[in-house]
Amino acid sequence: MPPHLSDFLIKTTSRPIRCRGCCLVIACQRERFCQFFTSAKFLIYLGHALSTWGDRMWNFAVAVFLVELYGNSLLLTAVYGLVVAGSVLLLGAIIGDWVDKNARLKVAQTSLVVQNSAVILCGVLLMVVFQFKEQLSTMYSGWLLTTCYIMVITIANIANLASTAMSITIQRDWVVVVAGDDRSKLADMNATVRIIDQLTNILAPMLVGQIMAFGSHFMGCGFISGWNLFSMCLEYFLLWKVYQKTPALAIKAGQKDSDNQELKHLNVQKEIGNTEGPAEGSQLMNKTAKEKKIIEKKASCCYQMTEPLRTFKEGWVAYYNQSIFFAGMSLAFLYMTVLGFDCITTGYAYTQGLNGSVLSLLMGASAISGICGTVAFTWIRKKCGLIRTGFISGVAQLSCLLLCVASVFAPGSPFDLSVSPFEDVVKHLFGEGASRLESDIIDSTIQINSTMSAEAPQIESYLSVSLLFAGVIAARVGLWSFDLTVTQLIQENVIESERGIINGVQNSMNYLLDLLHFIMVILAPNQEAFGLLVIISVSFVAMGHMMYFRFAYKSLRSRLFLFCSPEQKPDPNIPSLPNSV
Repeated sequence: MPPHLSDFLIKTTSRPIRCRGCCLVIACQRERFCQFFTSAKFLIYLGHALSTWGDRMWNFAVAVFLVELYGNSLLLTAVYGLVVAGSVLLLGAIIGDWVDKNARLKVAQTSLVVQNSAVILCGVLLMVVFQFKEQLSTMYSGWLLTTCYIMVITIANIANLASTAMSITIQRDWVVVVAGDDRSKLADMNATVRIIDQLTNILAPMLVGQIMAFGSHFMGCGFISGWNLFSMCLEYFLLWKVYQKTPALAIKAGQKDSDNQELKHLNVQKEIGNTEGPAEGSQLMNKTAKEKKIIEKKASCCYQMTEPLRTFKEGWVAYYNQSIFFAGMSLAFLYMTVLGFDCITTGYAYTQGLNGSVLSLLMGASAISGICGTVAFTWIRKKCGLIRTGFISGVAQLSCLLLCVASVFAPGSPFDLSVSPFEDVVKHLFGEGASRLESDIIDSTIQINSTMSAEAPQIESYLSVSLLFAGVIAARVGLWSFDLTVTQLIQENVIESERGIINGVQNSMNYLLDLLHFIMVILAPNQEAFGLLVIISVSFVAMGHMMYFRFAYKSLRSRLFLFCSPEQKPDPNIPSLPNSV
């Protein structure tokens, strides 16, 4: 056979083999994609994205609606924030205990239906108020309109409590079960969930804001109500699919232990009945009669009425006895800060000459920084371990916040200790005369300054506000990485039967410190005192990271500073994560 003919035959016969290999690779990739998009992990991501999108739209819109309803006043918004924070503070442990004591699917579906139904009802009520506000204000001397305000705040608070239960159930329990024993998979899932939070926190308010800007508040209420109706149906189906794909979700430690105890009690009674004589049997009957009386006493009305108080106490005691108590406290202390993109920082930025366009760009940069923090968390955890990741993140956050402290004393800062931070509070409580009297007692020069400068001060330099936002944005990398670290520490170290109540108390602690930071701003609302609030905020962040350092050093001792060491071996005393079948 000629050589050119043999070469031709080899080439023609090798082509089908190569084509078959390419087809196999494409088929394998297609199968992997199909497996991922139908897996329990992806379905959790999709359900969480839908839920978070609705939450972010509602949280943004309800504040705007309340301001619009009350004549551009922040009174209803402040009352709503106070009610929400107080409710979670008081009921966080009780909500967590309810999550622990009931089946996972029942808890998730009940929380989902209550949350979305409350938002839909509140949206419809707001549409009625916007449409007939003038008529309602004249009926019954305005009391009917006031009743509508109270109903809106109450229903919105119920929606927030249901959202808290949903967050504890999915993010603190279902994610752990789906991840199984794979802690790297758990870290990746936590990071992905947090990235979804960051993206929806930007995009959802932008969408509903455009609807309200180019349409009306009436249309905004209708859109949010329709979205929640659609999202509720789809999320309900996704929860059922995740539950079907993960049989381990059907097994709950608390329920399993109680069932085993009941079976053991029945078996013991049978054995005693078969072996004991008549006299001993009568003694057993007396004991069972006494036990029945105790059970009837527990079922009494007074006992049931005081059960929430006992649950509240037991939850906080259980939280205090956890090995990760100082880690959880450190996370809560980070909520006592004005260095975030909330209404307080935004209001201060307006006083410093920044317009809405610049602020929107800064919020986008903050979100990107937060996403970088979630990505950094997964990388650092693989290299240095989970506990060291929290330590490194804390150092990074504190280092960036030093820029905020420097901004207090930089050119352009309105920081002035000669101006009383309580002047505006006394003015609103007791009138102008009391405000001047309080100013004269503190410093006689304040009255002179207030009479000479009636207009707002001109911004001499943007260096101070630039340093402030540079520190806030850069610190988000360490903040979100630290938040994910503490979240996973709670997931890994809290036993399954206490997961709900511990996370409920953690939410209560977070809201408590967040409430204190609002009270701090109410007591010192003027821009001259904002520098003092910045220093107090950084001090609380530093105290929080000192608590975490105590926890980390107690766990690793001198090995805490070996940053490049591999992931630590799991402690046999720490309960293992439940398996996902």
